[in-house]
This record gives sequence, C-alpha cells and structure tokens, in this order.
Amino acid sequence: MGQQFSWEEADAGEMDVAELQEWYKRFVVECPSGTLFMHEFKRLFKVTGDESASQYVEGMFRAFDKNGDDTIDFLEYVAALNLVLRGSLEHKLRWTFKIYDKDRNGCIDRLELLDIVESIYKLKKACRVETAKDKNGELLTPEEVVDRIFLLVDENGDGQLSLDEFIEGARRDQWVMKMLQMDVNPGGWITQQRRKSAMF
Repeated sequence: MGQQFSWEEADAGEMDVAELQEWYKRFVVECPSGTLFMHEFKRLFKVTGDESASQYVEGMFRAFDKNGDDTIDFLEYVAALNLVLRGSLEHKLRWTFKIYDKDRNGCIDRLELLDIVESIYKLKKACRVETAKDKNGELLTPEEVVDRIFLLVDENGDGQLSLDEFIEGARRDQWVMKMLQMDVNPGGWITQQRRKSAMF
C-alpha cells in the first residue's frame, strides 16, 4: 500500500513552503470550489458503496472539519495533513479517539469500538490488507479485538474507554497500540494518492 507511516515517530516538523504550495495545488485540483465536501473526501479514500467503510471515513471527515460546517477548507486540510503525516503520538491518539467516539460523549463504548473495528476490517479487505492478529499470529475477529482491548485498557471496568484510558492503554501495550490504530494508515493513503496524481 505504498509508503508506510509510523504513528510512533516523533514530530517531524512543519511543512516547508514548497510542500505547502504542492498541497495547495493538489487541493485546488481536487476541490476547485475551495472546499472539500464529504463526497470528495470519500472519493479521495476510494470509498464507494460500503456502508461501514463510509461511516469510518465520515468520522475522519468530521475530525478534520474543525469548525463543523460540513466542509474542509484549505487551512483545515493542511492542519489535518500535518497531524496525520507529522503529528506527535499523543495528538494522533486524540484524533483517533475523536473518530471512535461517534456520539461525542467523551467515552468509547463497546458498540462504538466494534463499529469502527468492523469498518476498518472492511476497508482493509477492500484494500487487500491483512486484518488484525494476536501476539501469536492468529487472525482475530472484530469481537475478539474489542474484547481484548477492553480487557487491557478499561482500567475502572465501567465498559467505556475514556480519553486517558485510551491514550495510556496505547502507550502501555504495543499490541493495544496496533489494534487501536488498526494500521489504517491515513498518512499512507494520502501519500499514495499524492504519488498517483503526480504521475498524471
């Protein structure tokens, strides 16, 4: 799937002017209106027809749409790219938490996590990427992934993951980190799309 992006790498700095100009050119080609709408965002990620994959990408869109106007303008676009491509681990985990917290109540329950894990499984299948494995290399069902994450991360046993539990659980356990991220790799998708557009 193209270049892999490590969520654990440190902040690599800000975009330089040339890179910013390149992203702006790409943005103008993709979004001549000056704003990126949901259907364009889905097209960017090659999501069509699959309801679960569509829900996940809609969650990403909402996380990028900082002012809540149902569009992503260039500043939101650059901020999102900078986070995905260069942000610190904590910033990426906070962003991931926002995507998982579908009802925006500040906690992730089992159903929310299961919905996201199932969506990611479908996305990965569509992209021909292998799904989650346990420490022994056994393929896991989405339900098994959710059960194990809650077992390892839900410290107070209330059936919900708070932002602190989510971040600390990911930092504490490498398997949990991998499962919470599910190697969706938006940075890789964006880089891959960028390479494709440069070829034409």
